[in-house]
Amino acid sequence: MADNTAAAQEALSHGATTRNAPAGTGLAHGFQDADDVLPPYHIEAQTSLVERPLRSLKFGEAFGVLDSYGDIGVQPGPEGLYFQDTRYLSRLEVTVEGQRPLMLSSVMQDDNGALSVDMTTPDIRLDAHDETSIPRETIAIERTKFLFRGACYDRIGLRSFDSKHRRLRIAVTFDADFRDLFEVRGTDRKERGKRGVLVASDREVQFRYVGLDEIVRTTALHFGPKPDLIEPGRVAFDVSLPPEGKVSLFIRVTFEAHRAFTKPPTDTMVGEDAAAKLTLAANAGGARREPKDLGEGMIFARAYRDSRRDLRTLTAGITTIISSNDQFNEGLCRATADLYMLASRTPEGIYPFAGIPWYSTVFGRDGIITAMMALWIDPKFARGVLRYLASTQAKAVDPAADAQPGKVLHETRRGEMAMLGEVPFRHYYGTIDGTPLFVMLAWEYYAVTGDLETVRAIWPALELALNWMDQYGDRDGDGFVEYARDTDKGLENQGWKDSHDSIFHTDGQLAKGPIALCEVQGYVYAAKHGMAKLAALLGHDPLAERLTQQATILREKFDAAFWNEEIGTYALALDGEKKQCAVRSSNAGHALFTGIAKPERAERVAETLLGKDGFNGWGVRTIAKGEARYNPMSYHNGSIWPHDNALIAMGLARYDRKHEAARIFQGMFDTSLYQDQKRLPELFCGFMRRKQRGPVSYPVACSPQAWAAAAPFAFLAACLGLELDHAGNSVRLKNPILPGFLDGVTLYNVRLGGSHLDIRFQRYDDDVTVSVQRRHGDVQVVVTK
Repeated sequence: MADNTAAAQEALSHGATTRNAPAGTGLAHGFQDADDVLPPYHIEAQTSLVERPLRSLKFGEAFGVLDSYGDIGVQPGPEGLYFQDTRYLSRLEVTVEGQRPLMLSSVMQDDNGALSVDMTTPDIRLDAHDETSIPRETIAIERTKFLFRGACYDRIGLRSFDSKHRRLRIAVTFDADFRDLFEVRGTDRKERGKRGVLVASDREVQFRYVGLDEIVRTTALHFGPKPDLIEPGRVAFDVSLPPEGKVSLFIRVTFEAHRAFTKPPTDTMVGEDAAAKLTLAANAGGARREPKDLGEGMIFARAYRDSRRDLRTLTAGITTIISSNDQFNEGLCRATADLYMLASRTPEGIYPFAGIPWYSTVFGRDGIITAMMALWIDPKFARGVLRYLASTQAKAVDPAADAQPGKVLHETRRGEMAMLGEVPFRHYYGTIDGTPLFVMLAWEYYAVTGDLETVRAIWPALELALNWMDQYGDRDGDGFVEYARDTDKGLENQGWKDSHDSIFHTDGQLAKGPIALCEVQGYVYAAKHGMAKLAALLGHDPLAERLTQQATILREKFDAAFWNEEIGTYALALDGEKKQCAVRSSNAGHALFTGIAKPERAERVAETLLGKDGFNGWGVRTIAKGEARYNPMSYHNGSIWPHDNALIAMGLARYDRKHEAARIFQGMFDTSLYQDQKRLPELFCGFMRRKQRGPVSYPVACSPQAWAAAAPFAFLAACLGLELDHAGNSVRLKNPILPGFLDGVTLYNVRLGGSHLDIRFQRYDDDVTVSVQRRHGDVQVVVTK
């Protein structure tokens, strides 16, 4: 890892921040913002998530944040076992004769299927007056943990390498606080429900919480074999180990919400409540029922086997990548594993939850962008995202949810605070970009798959989304889509940079709405172009013609209103008075990504993005150095986001600026080498790259994060100029290049219609050769300059 301790401490002194209205940096610049208090839904941080390694498990709506031992809550932090935005287990610690074992190794399996921990016993004195009774390193401890279908499975295997017979006490302490995720993040609550704990049998302890929302949440810990001591919060096993002897102990934690909902869904939704829909999925409910006569060892073995089968089924048929660089291969392996770990099944298909620990739920924008970047390796993500968001689209005006008919979901939450309305996110629509991105994804999905059935199924939702853009999105009728929140509980800023201080003028003053964001106009432009093509396919020619004309007009209006010659790029936004927020930002790169930027502007935009103030050696900053609110430790005002950089790279490639795209790709690969498990985080700090040092971590960044996991695939596709064209039955490669860290890359099982093929790329200095290694079907490979 990089030398990040000092920077992380400095970041905490400024206030750690969150996707939902992060703390600002105004005080650092002398601005007086919003009574100088922390904004709503701020993630408080007394410890940094990067000061010690954490391990993440996930299945369906459940996820676990563990320390490297596989324990929970030994130190303060977000560790826990969570289900439906509630912490069902807040402490779990295993000790040997009252001591923590000695760590040997702690790794997530390559596919994220389980955590594997190797430990050994420390020096143990069974009597304080004696010499060491059991020397260290005589007993090996192997721990395996995984999540599957409503339960967390934990096996602790002990094996003696001692010549003597040994007796040990293995103790497990545990607790369940049933804190809402927003409480864990730092939100105070005046009242809570009632909690109880009981010893249910000689092998089981149960915790029960009756929330203020009248939902009964339970956590049960099942132990095997029968513990020698069992009481609320603690069990102990007296283990006898002969020479070369082996013993396995099992802990199975199950979690359930006994009544899913007590309140009817609001009329904002189409059909069922957006959050409730998740429970209908096969893997999203509570624990599966096991036969009473089945031992914990057999239960563990069956669940482990079934979890492996489930993962193989989920990933069957995807495109895989092998390169000449082993470290890049490791990063791709982890990115793939992260994508499928974060994927949750819904009745409409798989949906990538945004990230662990703070955003392990449906986010509209995150899911769409993740699906876009992963489209060429597995279109199942896009199909699931499109169908889910169509089914949960708002159908009525609901100011409390920032909803209007046709608007696409921002996020859904299932915790007690959301159910009670203490936070507005039960099903919340406060996003300005999710709706045009939804339409944009629909065309891109069809272009790759030719799946007209899905397009027909979601066509009414696409038409509603178009209507929303024109009627509700364009608040003042000027042709631009802008936002202003309808509820004081909602997000102040509703683009992807939704910190309360992320949209500002050159003097640092916050912009007042309604605000028209640079990138959102690009999303609308691309959405209307894509919708026009879909309309033509379905025989709606007048609509197709009208949308094409609207997109052409929008491009001209956008250039006139947003281009700023002085800063050499497109302005960040227009405020409510149509004044430019003339700030150099990464948002302009999204104008390249969507194609709304005029070709003659591309070079200047690229120069600004990749200049010394924009590019820090690792990636493009969200806000350029030198701007009024620039702070490299902030959430959105100078930090670096892998997904943002991936979209910029795709935009640069669109305008034939491949070498700039490769430069960003190189910086992000270098970043991954300093990350735990070579996993790109949600974001990191924007300090300038320095010799002999890695990038500076952000203290409360999610890891894994879905759109960060998808970013390497977008970088690679951008450099290869890769396009899957279903209508033309061709894989198109426009002027492919490879960055310096890659001599060769092979794409295996690239699928198009009923065909699939393997394609090999080999770099010779600045040239790349392309060869088809295997082909099944009649798909063509077309290479152009």
